[in-house]
Amino acid sequence: MEPEIIQLIDEHGHPVDFELVAAFDVDDNRYAVVVPVDGDGEEAYILRVEQDEDGNDIFVAIEDEDEFNDAVEAYNELMEEYEDYYDEEDFDDDDE
Repeated sequence: MEPEIIQLIDEHGHPVDFELVAAFDVDDNRYAVVVPVDGDGEEAYILRVEQDEDGNDIFVAIEDEDEFNDAVEAYNELMEEYEDYYDEEDFDDDDE
């Protein structure tokens, strides 16, 4: 599967390509985890996804610490479920 690449504008007004790693919902908000394409894979960002007046997705930094912590917790839970799912699938494949 080809990675989904999105282009965001940094604080200096320069376009930067990011790979979309995951998207998930917490309460009524949607979040995205992105990593810079040109990075070393160590940097990841969680951004809130909102819509502009035309209905296009815009990615917004999370400034509220509680909201950020909730998003991180939800992402960690998602990754645990993902790992559990694939661990179980690997186990099932061994039985065949």
